[in-house]
Amino acid sequence: MANNVMYVPAKIIKKPFSFSRLVFVFAIVFLFLPLIVITIYSFNDQKGMDWSKFSLRWYIKLFSESPDLWRAFWNSIFIALTSAVTATVIGTLGAIGVNWYKFRLRNYVQVITFLPMILPEIIIGVSLLIFFAGVGIKLGLGSIYLAHTTFNLPFVFLMVMARLDEFDYSIIEAAKDLGATEIQTLLKVIIPVSIPGIISGFLTAVTLSLEDFVITFFVSGPGSTTLPLYIYSMIRFGVSPVINALSVVMIVGTVILTLSLRKFLKFIAANG
Repeated sequence: MANNVMYVPAKIIKKPFSFSRLVFVFAIVFLFLPLIVITIYSFNDQKGMDWSKFSLRWYIKLFSESPDLWRAFWNSIFIALTSAVTATVIGTLGAIGVNWYKFRLRNYVQVITFLPMILPEIIIGVSLLIFFAGVGIKLGLGSIYLAHTTFNLPFVFLMVMARLDEFDYSIIEAAKDLGATEIQTLLKVIIPVSIPGIISGFLTAVTLSLEDFVITFFVSGPGSTTLPLYIYSMIRFGVSPVINALSVVMIVGTVILTLSLRKFLKFIAANG
């Protein structure tokens, strides 16, 4: 006769409100409260912190009466994309080269590559300014592009290197045994496996370029104002609610872009 055993589910014990949970809540509030405030006051009809009435006045002004702001915005987008693409190509090939080939100065190359990550931005900005002046490069969008490519390189290099450290090099040996050349191995084996790291490096480079102010301040010239520089110049004469409206537009755009890329990045990571 079979024994009927009754399984009683374990009682769910609610954990008390711990210190770590308190820190987590505080951090979330600290990070998101400014965004909520900006969003609310972007719909305020008047300037300042005194609420008047709900209005789309500043959004209308943003899209119809702010040509200089949009020019700075598109300058930032152009610099971010071009410098990120360049840094991604060079950083990816550099990471693959350091992992694939064994040469005498390999360790020194890795150390030098990480220097822009640990040096203060003001030192990098001044150094680049002196370099551009010394070689005769005119300050403008070109100098900003070169500067952003320079400080983006280490981040791409680091992320691709992290991906390659998990790489099973027996796959390369198998490809060589099947007659694949170095170019074929690079294009059909190594780069496809490195795609998650490459995409992460590219997105990081775009983000860093868009928000950079210090280095851009030193290497910019007439007619090459980026969005951070433009906002800084506006803040010196008083904060305009148009900036609040632009911030909300950028937040919404970032959320939409992130949600759109989320499934794609998961698919790439799972099949990489």
